[in-house]
Amino acid sequence: MNIHQSVLLNEVIKFLNPQPNQNFIDCTVNGGGHAVAILEKNGPNGKVLGLEIDAKIYQKLKLWIAGVRNSKSGMRKRLILVNDSYINLEEIVKKYNFYSVHGVLLDLGLSSWHLEEAGRGFSFLRNEPLDMRYNRDGQILRLEPQNLTAVEIINKWPRDKIEKILKEYGEEKFAPRIAKLVVETRRVKPIKTTFELVEVIKKATPTWYHHQKIHYATKVFQALRIAVNNELENLKKVLPQIVNILVDGGRVAVISYHSLEDRIVKKYFREEKRLKIISKKPIKPSLEELIKNPRSRSAKLRVAEKIHNNQ
Repeated sequence: MNIHQSVLLNEVIKFLNPQPNQNFIDCTVNGGGHAVAILEKNGPNGKVLGLEIDAKIYQKLKLWIAGVRNSKSGMRKRLILVNDSYINLEEIVKKYNFYSVHGVLLDLGLSSWHLEEAGRGFSFLRNEPLDMRYNRDGQILRLEPQNLTAVEIINKWPRDKIEKILKEYGEEKFAPRIAKLVVETRRVKPIKTTFELVEVIKKATPTWYHHQKIHYATKVFQALRIAVNNELENLKKVLPQIVNILVDGGRVAVISYHSLEDRIVKKYFREEKRLKIISKKPIKPSLEELIKNPRSRSAKLRVAEKIHNNQ
């Protein structure tokens, strides 16, 4: 397994500022890039608790860690991997007795693995079944297996409900036209694959829309993914839990990739009285990073610090 090309890696390390023997949580450990970078700074006894909702990614990372030489900063012993969702954060912390947490990272990005290898319809550039579930296998004991899929939304939901999620979750200006054509198309034949859906979106939108900076199907696919995985509500659930488990002076760093997520984080950081905002403006990738990893272009990092009780 190649270590995931982590977005804003240097910036995350700078603002979380891991010190020897401190503990950290990576709520979306993914390919392990951020977690490994933290482990290189918080030895010899500092640990990282890494959560991963997708059972396939979790297994791949476990196999990779098992093959790491333990001399590498004692990394194998100091990384605790858990196949679970961050919405259960406080429960997980209690279960693993993982306290004195100095920093928590939440990287809300879709992994390269999901786009390139998962085969679940996350990418409009690959012809795959319209699934889009992260927890498809239902292997997390305290989470219900995800039954809702993108194919069900597209083929069974009423037109007004499809239009609503495209507007709200995708901020798609042609939501009414796309929803209308989806319903007309499925009456003739179910829309089951990504390419079939892309074709519907193309027919429903004007030609000039097909030559914009971002692909014309991007917002529809984003909306469906958010709806299937309940992403915005889950983000709202985890933020208070993060603040609860942090020690005074501990930091929370959140990387978001679209305005809906960023708005939630910004609002919470402003309104949470236990937090002091560290990054007045969102931190964006450097030009060097954008050249190396174009997918990082929409990333925004916000950082806040838990205020000491006596402040």
